Amino acid sequence: MIDLHLIGIGTGNPDHLTREAIKALNAADLILLPRKGAEKSDLADLRRQICAEVLERPVQVVEFDLPRRATDQPYLGAVADWHDDIAQCWRTQIEEHAPQGGHVALMVWGDPSLYDSSLRIAERLGAAGLDLRVHVVPGITSLQVLTAAHAIPLNKLAAPVTITTGRRLREAGWPEGAQTLAVMLDSGGAFSVLDPEGLHIWWGAYLGMAEQVLIHGALADVAAEIIDARTQLRAQHGWIMDIYLLQQIEHP
Repeated sequence: MIDLHLIGIGTGNPDHLTREAIKALNAADLILLPRKGAEKSDLADLRRQICAEVLERPVQVVEFDLPRRATDQPYLGAVADWHDDIAQCWRTQIEEHAPQGGHVALMVWGDPSLYDSSLRIAERLGAAGLDLRVHVVPGITSLQVLTAAHAIPLNKLAAPVTITTGRRLREAGWPEGAQTLAVMLDSGGAFSVLDPEGLHIWWGAYLGMAEQVLIHGALADVAAEIIDARTQLRAQHGWIMDIYLLQQIEHP
């Protein structure tokens, strides 16, 4: 029996780990640490830093290279194939390094339930016949860190919030009936498809990290600034994680 613990670690700041996350890491028999290539080595370094800071006893930490998603295929099919490949990577590492079973931990950015596919990948392992129980340790999400960094509430009073992706925003525009829109996984500037009139944006990159950058203002005033900053930051660091909140502002 494998007990797979998907542990939300927030945005990479060790101070964002919950006590539950620290306990789960210390209770693990094996911690799997994925690598995403040289251009994203900072992400692996942050996971290594977390292990160095919170582990109170020797725990086997095994690093492995993640496969890359195909970019020359339809998006959903390419993602499904990619998840199959990642599941096989997980299974290979588990069978090699935990052949007798035990507690296996994976550190997941933010929270495993919010625009993350770790749970879907874990389902593939169970469907393939691995004797598996999945446990989730919730983590602080980039959406929470964004609103905290800007010191703003997520929603208007008694009003709903719509969470979507940059891809969906580009394809479908502003969702009907939405007042506040949280946009994740934007490859850059999806808000450009919108009429900026009456929209305010709160944008953040590398949230919770030393490299954190924040920009906010009327979308018409700061859209170009955000796109330029994002381009420069990605070139500087080799990768970028960002998120933003859009809200319709009622003028008096």
